[in-house]
Amino acid sequence: MLAELAVANAAFQVIKTAVQNGNDLAKVAHKIADYTHAKTDIEKKVREDKSRGRNSADLESFMALEEIREQENSLKEIMIWAGEPGQWDRWVKFQADARIARKKEEEEREKWATELYNNVGIAAIVIAVLLGLYGLFLFVLYLQGL
Repeated sequence: MLAELAVANAAFQVIKTAVQNGNDLAKVAHKIADYTHAKTDIEKKVREDKSRGRNSADLESFMALEEIREQENSLKEIMIWAGEPGQWDRWVKFQADARIARKKEEEEREKWATELYNNVGIAAIVIAVLLGLYGLFLFVLYLQGL
């Protein structure tokens, strides 16, 4: 979780500096993507820790999420007061779109993996049946004395 938090902090500093200097968010799009990925990873790890009942990571998870929330509040203020009109709304929309795209990609990866496992299983069954039939054929030939 510390690695994700470090990525989020570094990306946040770049985004914050760009917004404060009046740059367009498109110029730091790769850092925005890094930030949203790190934020999502932290949230995902917190959910996994809670589902597994890991109490030792509770404080670390809570502090990481709080830092992300503080960064977003700070960024919101900067975008509202120093940024272009509607910049915060575009930021929120960008994050939502990125989250939807990542979820879709994850679902497609899971679907592909499921199809691969099914196809490998079917191929293994077909090969086993063919080998069984070939073995039966050889057994019949052996019984006939050929």
